[in-house]
Amino acid sequence: MKDFPWYKNYPEGIPNEIGPLPFDSLVDLFENASKKYAGLTAYENLGGKLTYQQVDQLSTQFAAYLQKKLKLKKGDRIAIQMPNLLQFPVAFIGALKAGLVVVNTNPLYTAREMEHQFKDAGISALVIVANFAHNVEAILDKIPVKHFIVTEMGDLVGGFRGWLVNFVVKYIKRLVPGYHLPQIISFKKVLSEGATLTLDKPKIEREDLAVLQYTGGTTGVPKGAQLSHRNLVAHNEMISYWFEPLLKETAQQEIVVTALPLYHIFALSVNLTLMYHRGLNNVLITNPRDMKGFLTELKKYRLSILTGVNTLFNGMMNHPLFNELDFSQLKGAVGGGMAVQDAVAIRWEELTKSPLVEGYGLSETSPVLCCNPLNGKQKRGTIGLPMPSTEVAVFDDLGNQLAQGETGEICARGPQVMRGYWEKDNTDVFYHNEWFKTGDVGFMDAEGFFKIVDRKKDMIKVSGFNVFPNEIENVIALNPKVLEVAAIGIPDERSGEVIKAFIVKKDPSLTEEELKKYCHENMVNYKVPKFFVFKTELPKTNVGKILRRALKEAEAKS
Repeated sequence: MKDFPWYKNYPEGIPNEIGPLPFDSLVDLFENASKKYAGLTAYENLGGKLTYQQVDQLSTQFAAYLQKKLKLKKGDRIAIQMPNLLQFPVAFIGALKAGLVVVNTNPLYTAREMEHQFKDAGISALVIVANFAHNVEAILDKIPVKHFIVTEMGDLVGGFRGWLVNFVVKYIKRLVPGYHLPQIISFKKVLSEGATLTLDKPKIEREDLAVLQYTGGTTGVPKGAQLSHRNLVAHNEMISYWFEPLLKETAQQEIVVTALPLYHIFALSVNLTLMYHRGLNNVLITNPRDMKGFLTELKKYRLSILTGVNTLFNGMMNHPLFNELDFSQLKGAVGGGMAVQDAVAIRWEELTKSPLVEGYGLSETSPVLCCNPLNGKQKRGTIGLPMPSTEVAVFDDLGNQLAQGETGEICARGPQVMRGYWEKDNTDVFYHNEWFKTGDVGFMDAEGFFKIVDRKKDMIKVSGFNVFPNEIENVIALNPKVLEVAAIGIPDERSGEVIKAFIVKKDPSLTEEELKKYCHENMVNYKVPKFFVFKTELPKTNVGKILRRALKEAEAKS
């Protein structure tokens, strides 16, 4: 790989290959870290804390119960459906210790979405937070679940505070609708009874499945990406090298803030796995949409690392509490999940004096394929350089690899790439049975940095010209009076399609005429939106990605 164009721009000290894997499974990785950092705080949430030793102990108890009481066997699927709580890493690591395959599930899924995922994955058990348990009732006779483990938000906070959290959530805020599920097992009971049992450690091979990570559904019906222990351990090695400048061990434990939900592949692999592997104190944010509460929580810490999506960073900087945060120890922030807009990255660096770098990946790739260096050369507006042991190339629609500088579909191969989708025909997923087709359009520049132009399916065809929403959105977002923007194509008799832009104002004085003039000054005519719609908010996924598809669907119905 030394001859690849991107390697010459690797930061000093980062190898182009990861070498032999140091762990045979994620279980080995977690157990190694638990011993190494036993007395340090692993997770904080809602006022409670767990040390590395406690996470190891509780996850073993959880595993023992699954194995001995529920009789779950190696390879069985278990769904975890909860926001960021102390229970999540305990359940996740515990399920892996029992040899199970974890199916991460968004707690905000509707009954229809849960039914599809649970049936498709064939799950045997479900771990769910009580707030959302009522949603399962409507599909009880349609899903294969045999065991329901229910937890309340404060179950691992401990003491009076834990009781108070549960009381407030249930009786004051009334966030737990009534539910009736068969054979409910409380999370606390699982741990207490598991403490009396002995786990018979299953032999876990590198190629065994660890996670079925369902795609977010923003591009169609969700499919389960099959991620093996090898995929995720290899991915951890890659990003461990990449994050090295931020993760050097010091006398003071570093703090990472996890606002992205752990059921999302980025947070699962980077925040839960890598940060545990490197001994950080992980502050879990249960509801980052409550921006005031989120920033109030951040005021307690001198954080070292922050990961998120563009909309999260943008929202933070536009809240008055942002100026009260202490960024003196912040080493860097990483944006993933969607494009980091130039306006957001520039302002972030101005306000925090630390970089906001963009990375790129997918559920199918564990997820990171590319990232801008956290030290060394960075190129704003690009997704950076491929990870060690990772090849990224650009192909045309016939499967021919294109030359450097040419635009086509970005494809990748490497040890972090999934084997395929769960129980699906995968013949059209790869070019030549080895290059995973990302569905994203982009190119490699002269220095080996990759740039995403847009999603292949989101491209707008205006009078024969290809227009990509990302470019339109990036330009409009640079207007100081704009908070958020999304662009879509709508049918037009004359030009095939025209562009419609949806704007959330930062400054109420912004007018359509002013914005149209700004666009004409910064873009060629055919790229200027024909229609501008001002909205109070834009539809988003639970991780904050703007849903163009929802805007298109609403437009089609109007």
